[in-house]
Amino acid sequence: MLQFNIRGENIEVTPAIREHIEKKVEKIERYFTDGANATAMVNLKTYNHSQTKVEVTIPMKNLTLRAEERHDDLYAAIDLIVSKLERQIRKYKTKVNRKFRDREGMGLAFAAAESEAQNNGAAESDDEEDLKIVRTKQFDLKPMDEEEAVLQMNMLGHSFFVFTDAESNGTNIVYKRKDGSYGLIETTS
Repeated sequence: MLQFNIRGENIEVTPAIREHIEKKVEKIERYFTDGANATAMVNLKTYNHSQTKVEVTIPMKNLTLRAEERHDDLYAAIDLIVSKLERQIRKYKTKVNRKFRDREGMGLAFAAAESEAQNNGAAESDDEEDLKIVRTKQFDLKPMDEEEAVLQMNMLGHSFFVFTDAESNGTNIVYKRKDGSYGLIETTS
Protein backbone atom coordinates (compact mmCIF):
# COMPACT_ATOMS: atom_id res chain seq x y z
CA MET A 1 0.00 0.00 0.00
CA LEU A 2 1.39 3.37 -0.98
CA GLN A 3 1.68 6.17 1.53
CA PHE A 4 2.32 9.70 0.31
CA ASN A 5 4.66 12.46 1.44
CA ILE A 6 3.79 15.43 -0.79
CA ARG A 7 5.74 18.69 -0.51
CA GLY A 8 5.41 21.91 -2.44
CA GLU A 9 8.03 24.58 -3.03
CA ASN A 10 6.60 27.90 -4.22
CA ILE A 11 3.27 26.11 -4.60
CA GLU A 12 0.49 25.25 -2.18
CA VAL A 13 -0.45 21.58 -2.18
CA THR A 14 -4.22 21.96 -2.27
CA PRO A 15 -6.59 19.08 -1.52
CA ALA A 16 -7.36 18.89 -5.28
CA ILE A 17 -3.66 18.57 -6.16
CA ARG A 18 -3.11 15.99 -3.40
CA GLU A 19 -6.11 13.96 -4.56
CA HIS A 20 -4.96 14.02 -8.20
CA ILE A 21 -1.44 12.91 -7.28
CA GLU A 22 -2.65 10.09 -5.04
CA LYS A 23 -5.26 8.90 -7.56
CA LYS A 24 -2.76 8.82 -10.44
CA VAL A 25 0.29 7.43 -8.62
CA GLU A 26 -1.78 4.74 -6.86
CA LYS A 27 -2.34 3.19 -10.31
CA ILE A 28 1.16 1.72 -10.19
CA GLU A 29 0.19 -0.36 -7.13
CA ARG A 30 -1.27 -2.94 -9.50
CA TYR A 31 2.31 -3.90 -10.39
CA PHE A 32 3.24 -4.64 -6.77
CA THR A 33 2.74 -7.86 -4.89
CA ASP A 34 0.18 -7.84 -2.10
CA GLY A 35 1.48 -6.38 1.11
CA ALA A 36 4.12 -4.22 -0.55
CA ASN A 37 4.40 -1.05 1.52
CA ALA A 38 6.15 2.04 0.23
CA THR A 39 6.10 5.79 0.66
CA ALA A 40 5.89 7.88 -2.48
CA MET A 41 7.87 11.06 -1.91
CA VAL A 42 6.47 13.74 -4.19
CA ASN A 43 8.13 17.14 -4.59
CA LEU A 44 6.42 19.93 -6.50
CA LYS A 45 8.21 23.12 -7.46
CA THR A 46 7.06 26.04 -9.60
CA TYR A 47 9.27 28.42 -11.52
CA ASN A 48 7.96 31.96 -12.06
CA HIS A 49 4.40 30.69 -11.54
CA SER A 50 4.46 29.02 -14.94
CA GLN A 51 6.51 25.85 -15.27
CA THR A 52 6.19 23.11 -12.66
CA LYS A 53 8.73 20.44 -11.81
CA VAL A 54 7.36 17.22 -10.33
CA GLU A 55 9.65 14.60 -8.77
CA VAL A 56 8.42 11.25 -7.48
CA THR A 57 10.67 8.81 -5.64
CA ILE A 58 9.39 5.48 -4.34
CA PRO A 59 12.06 3.53 -2.46
CA MET A 60 11.13 -0.12 -2.04
CA LYS A 61 12.90 -3.23 -0.80
CA ASN A 62 14.10 -4.44 -4.21
CA LEU A 63 13.84 -1.33 -6.34
CA THR A 64 13.84 2.44 -6.19
CA LEU A 65 11.52 4.10 -8.66
CA ARG A 66 12.27 7.70 -9.57
CA ALA A 67 10.89 10.03 -12.19
CA GLU A 68 11.07 13.76 -12.81
CA GLU A 69 9.10 15.94 -15.20
CA ARG A 70 8.90 19.65 -16.02
CA HIS A 71 5.75 20.95 -17.65
CA ASP A 72 3.63 24.08 -17.92
CA ASP A 73 0.64 22.08 -16.63
CA LEU A 74 1.05 20.45 -13.21
CA TYR A 75 -1.62 17.83 -13.91
CA ALA A 76 -0.02 16.88 -17.24
CA ALA A 77 3.36 16.56 -15.49
CA ILE A 78 1.83 14.14 -12.99
CA ASP A 79 0.35 12.05 -15.80
CA LEU A 80 3.73 11.93 -17.56
CA ILE A 81 5.43 10.88 -14.29
CA VAL A 82 3.05 7.95 -13.87
CA SER A 83 3.82 6.81 -17.43
CA LYS A 84 7.56 6.96 -16.69
CA LEU A 85 7.14 4.99 -13.46
CA GLU A 86 5.06 2.33 -15.23
CA ARG A 87 7.74 1.99 -17.94
CA GLN A 88 10.42 1.57 -15.26
CA ILE A 89 8.40 -1.13 -13.50
CA ARG A 90 7.71 -3.03 -16.73
CA LYS A 91 11.38 -2.81 -17.72
CA TYR A 92 12.45 -4.02 -14.28
CA LYS A 93 9.96 -6.91 -14.24
CA THR A 94 10.97 -7.98 -17.75
CA LYS A 95 14.61 -7.92 -16.72
CA VAL A 96 13.99 -9.87 -13.51
CA ASN A 97 11.84 -12.46 -15.32
CA ARG A 98 14.53 -12.90 -17.98
CA LYS A 99 17.22 -13.30 -15.31
CA PHE A 100 15.04 -15.75 -13.40
CA ARG A 101 14.47 -17.85 -16.53
CA ASP A 102 18.19 -17.72 -17.34
CA ARG A 103 19.16 -18.87 -13.87
CA GLU A 104 16.35 -21.46 -13.71
CA GLY A 105 15.35 -21.01 -10.14
CA MET A 106 18.63 -19.87 -8.63
CA GLY A 107 18.11 -17.15 -6.04
CA LEU A 108 17.87 -13.71 -7.55
CA ALA A 109 19.39 -11.01 -5.43
CA PHE A 110 18.45 -7.63 -6.80
CA ALA A 111 18.09 -4.58 -4.65
CA ALA A 112 18.44 -0.85 -4.89
CA ALA A 113 21.50 0.94 -3.69
CA GLU A 114 21.17 4.66 -4.02
CA SER A 115 23.97 6.85 -5.20
CA GLU A 116 23.97 10.46 -6.13
CA ALA A 117 26.14 11.88 -8.88
CA GLN A 118 25.73 15.59 -8.78
CA ASN A 119 28.34 18.21 -9.45
CA ASN A 120 27.60 19.96 -6.16
CA GLY A 121 29.04 17.14 -4.06
CA ALA A 122 32.11 19.15 -3.15
CA ALA A 123 32.85 22.81 -3.62
CA GLU A 124 35.99 23.48 -5.67
CA SER A 125 38.41 26.32 -4.97
CA ASP A 126 42.11 27.13 -5.03
CA ASP A 127 42.28 26.72 -1.27
CA GLU A 128 41.98 23.06 -0.27
CA GLU A 129 40.58 24.04 3.13
CA ASP A 130 37.41 25.23 1.35
CA LEU A 131 36.60 21.69 0.17
CA LYS A 132 33.72 20.32 2.17
CA ILE A 133 31.24 17.47 2.03
CA VAL A 134 27.76 18.95 1.65
CA ARG A 135 25.74 15.74 1.76
CA THR A 136 26.21 12.26 3.17
CA LYS A 137 24.13 9.21 2.31
CA GLN A 138 24.10 5.72 3.76
CA PHE A 139 22.62 2.67 2.08
CA ASP A 140 22.81 -1.10 2.06
CA LEU A 141 24.78 -2.68 -0.76
CA LYS A 142 22.89 -5.62 -2.23
CA PRO A 143 24.43 -8.38 -4.36
CA MET A 144 23.80 -8.07 -8.12
CA ASP A 145 25.66 -8.32 -11.39
CA GLU A 146 26.96 -5.35 -13.36
CA GLU A 147 24.11 -5.49 -15.88
CA GLU A 148 21.54 -5.17 -13.09
CA ALA A 149 23.58 -2.31 -11.57
CA VAL A 150 23.54 -0.41 -14.88
CA LEU A 151 19.78 -0.92 -15.13
CA GLN A 152 19.27 0.40 -11.59
CA MET A 153 21.60 3.37 -12.23
CA ASN A 154 19.64 4.31 -15.34
CA MET A 155 16.28 3.96 -13.58
CA LEU A 156 17.51 6.28 -10.83
CA GLY A 157 18.83 8.76 -13.39
CA HIS A 158 22.30 8.78 -11.85
CA SER A 159 25.70 8.75 -13.56
CA PHE A 160 27.20 6.10 -11.26
CA PHE A 161 26.04 3.27 -9.01
CA VAL A 162 27.76 1.41 -6.15
CA PHE A 163 26.92 -2.27 -5.64
CA THR A 164 28.16 -5.60 -4.29
CA ASP A 165 29.17 -7.99 -7.08
CA ALA A 166 27.13 -11.18 -6.62
CA GLU A 167 30.00 -13.45 -7.76
CA SER A 168 33.06 -11.89 -6.12
CA ASN A 169 31.25 -10.25 -3.18
CA GLY A 170 33.42 -7.18 -3.83
CA THR A 171 32.22 -3.59 -3.86
CA ASN A 172 32.07 -2.32 -7.45
CA ILE A 173 30.97 0.86 -9.21
CA VAL A 174 29.39 1.21 -12.63
CA TYR A 175 29.36 4.62 -14.28
CA LYS A 176 28.18 6.29 -17.46
CA ARG A 177 30.99 7.61 -19.63
CA LYS A 178 30.85 10.87 -21.58
CA ASP A 179 30.55 8.93 -24.85
CA GLY A 180 27.39 7.18 -23.56
CA SER A 181 29.03 3.80 -22.90
CA TYR A 182 29.49 2.34 -19.41
CA GLY A 183 32.51 1.74 -17.22
CA LEU A 184 33.12 -0.62 -14.31
CA ILE A 185 35.41 -0.03 -11.34
CA GLU A 186 36.28 -3.20 -9.43
CA THR A 187 37.74 -2.85 -5.96
CA THR A 188 40.43 -5.18 -4.67
CA SER A 189 41.40 -6.10 -1.15
